[in-house]
Amino acid sequence: MATASGYSPVIESGDGLRVELDRDHPGFADPRYRARRDEIASISAGHLPDRPIARVDYSETEHGVWRIVSSELAPKHSRYACRAFNLAREALCLPGDHVPQLDEVSDLLEPLTGFRYQPVAGLAPLREFYGAFADRRFFSTQYLRHHSVPLYTPEPDIIHEVIGHANQLADDGFARICEEVGKAVARTESAEALAFMSRVFWFTLEFGVVLEDGEPKAYGAGILSSFGELDVFQAAEIRPLDFAEMGSMEYDITHYQPVLYAAGSFPELVDELTGFYSTYDDEAHERLAFAVK
Repeated sequence: MATASGYSPVIESGDGLRVELDRDHPGFADPRYRARRDEIASISAGHLPDRPIARVDYSETEHGVWRIVSSELAPKHSRYACRAFNLAREALCLPGDHVPQLDEVSDLLEPLTGFRYQPVAGLAPLREFYGAFADRRFFSTQYLRHHSVPLYTPEPDIIHEVIGHANQLADDGFARICEEVGKAVARTESAEALAFMSRVFWFTLEFGVVLEDGEPKAYGAGILSSFGELDVFQAAEIRPLDFAEMGSMEYDITHYQPVLYAAGSFPELVDELTGFYSTYDDEAHERLAFAVK
């Protein structure tokens, strides 16, 4: 997941890496959880490109959180996810009984669309995170949310990164869109243009919906990895795709999203998003930003 305000930063100190949690984080007052977050951050930060990913020895508690979330989300995906996501989910066939290692995720995903997972200690900078898509690489955290609230997380954990994004990336259409995102990063120099592009990503690949059989179905990983968001997203104000508006709109990560954007069909979605990202650069940003002034 890319850097955004409100998430827990990873700080280097004389004692190693430390994950800073907000006071309202479910694990803030749990010293064992905080030590575990620091430990997993250190494991992730030690990864070297093109080297095997170090295994995280997940505890039974952590496996239990994965099992609970997997079992609770599966029927909601069948009901509320778009057909392309559900077909990709069936093809990927993630384990439901244990937290998968990132190499395990890659071994399932790469034969389908060529994407591989790579660990990151916290949240990758926008340019690094999105830029990796051009090589079909996805940066992922490896920690899990606090066990006291398995159906809630204030930040993207491995459940979001894998159940949300890996299932999404198992579809060729979504994989092609993400590859174009990475290529767009290479053409984009200004921080403003990159931030604009990131907001479009938020309202599509993270919180996007598509109309199927007359009702909105989710394809965004932020919706599909959230038990609560799946219950309420169809009640949001749903607008047609508008890249100028999406790229200029601010959003609050601490609340359910009140405004979502929908494509009229899945083929339309793929055409519109690949078209947007394949032509996006600093000049495109200037035109779109000017359109909403």
